Amino acid sequence: MGKSNIKILRLFFIASMFAYSCKDEAKKIKEVKKPNIIYIMTDDHGYQAISSYNGALNQTPNIDRIANDGVKFTRSFVTNSICSPSRAVMLTGKFSHLNGQRINSQSFDGSQVTFPKILQETGYQTAMIGKWHLGSDPTGFDYWNVLPGQGDYYNPDFIEMGKKSRVEGYVTSLITKFSLDWLKQRDTKKPFALLMHHKAPHRCWMPDLKYLEKYNDTKFELPDNFYDDYEGRTAAASQAMHIKDFCPVNDLKMYDKEGEIDGPLRKYFEIQINRMNPEQRKVWDKAYDKEIAYFKEAGLTGKELMEWRYQRYLEDYLRCIASVDDSVGEVLDYLEENDLAENTLVVYTSDQGFYLGEHGWFDKRFMYEESFRTPLLMKLPSRFKKKTTSKLVQNIDYAPTFLELAGAEIPKEMQGNSLVSMLEDEDKVEWREALYYHYYEYPGPHDVKRHYGVRTDRYKLIHFYNNIDQWELYDLKEDPSEMNNLYGKDGYNEVTQSMYKELLKLQEKYKDTTVTDVKLN
Repeated sequence: MGKSNIKILRLFFIASMFAYSCKDEAKKIKEVKKPNIIYIMTDDHGYQAISSYNGALNQTPNIDRIANDGVKFTRSFVTNSICSPSRAVMLTGKFSHLNGQRINSQSFDGSQVTFPKILQETGYQTAMIGKWHLGSDPTGFDYWNVLPGQGDYYNPDFIEMGKKSRVEGYVTSLITKFSLDWLKQRDTKKPFALLMHHKAPHRCWMPDLKYLEKYNDTKFELPDNFYDDYEGRTAAASQAMHIKDFCPVNDLKMYDKEGEIDGPLRKYFEIQINRMNPEQRKVWDKAYDKEIAYFKEAGLTGKELMEWRYQRYLEDYLRCIASVDDSVGEVLDYLEENDLAENTLVVYTSDQGFYLGEHGWFDKRFMYEESFRTPLLMKLPSRFKKKTTSKLVQNIDYAPTFLELAGAEIPKEMQGNSLVSMLEDEDKVEWREALYYHYYEYPGPHDVKRHYGVRTDRYKLIHFYNNIDQWELYDLKEDPSEMNNLYGKDGYNEVTQSMYKELLKLQEKYKDTTVTDVKLN
């Protein structure tokens, strides 16, 4: 071989190595630029109690920072409005009938595919901190530190990587501290995914000491349908989640030292309040003894009693949210101070919606809007522009979204749709026109009947079944509060048939064979 040919080969070799090096370097840069993920989920935080959605009840300036700099979803929903099933759907991207978690009392099968496991495989550091509430130990996480069961508000137990211990402090502040501690000690060369799950504002709504008297001078307006009579809605009438069903001790904090105020959950609340140390208890008693004295002396009855209960409920519920808002502020500040804000997806949501007096209720479970719909805010400045979207999204969509952002393959078994393309160019993406829902936990707490249904842009069709056979149809444009059941009424047969066909189509699409022979009556 001549010298000129050898020279050419050498140049070719050098060029090839340089190209390979550049390609390898580009790959590394791409990997470094994978977005971090912080998924903040509260328990039972209704969208009505976030000021970027409403503002009539409370102000949440830090949660609003996510909305102000990111995307606000105005029509975000769950597939099954109850705690454990909703969490399982979020992890797996699959409906309850396929991931196995249909009701709270079941134990989650941690061997199945979840998005944290896939993120681990693609080089992410993963952590789960806070309320887990799935019966089994977390899987797919490099680090986990979770509350056992529902968890406690004061001086709670935590299970850190299998080791249980009691920690002094308030639960929201502790979850925040542990989350920030983990962020500070992580491997900064790798992207991270942190699931930060708050207990608040779950029942029994025990606020932090610094907020015990917040809202004392606030008069909350009653929802328009607070005194709903449930005409034409048998299932709605038969529930046991009315504000009249509150335990005065547990739910309204009327834990008197004399033991004169009783209720079915007094012993449970006694366990909760006895977790406090003497200093905490002193501040607590100072705040609530005044309320207890008023309750005993006033002798409230009828509407006066109902409306007092409503005020007490909202005060404590919103006080718990004030601490969550503080927590969100701490996390956002950390990201900004450490130059992480631009390339970190921050998600704020709840495991489901919640009733704040609508229909006279608290709790969730029903497919009616307040519990079916959930807040959802997302901020990722490097990818998503600020906007508000009214597309129909559901919690089956979270896992595929996180995986696409991470550059990972989305398993075919996941039933949700990634939100990425829709968020980047909403007008060019075909999106779903209907949502499917299925609730299973009956018999169970609050006596909400089993039901499934379909929701489109305008209409909602629900079938209550098992020990009842009732259909309900709502025109959400004309009746957003869902007070007028149109099923079987003149002029609505065509809409009913169309919704029924959509329901059957979605049951087939999502492989829900738990109910068969679905027929209109």
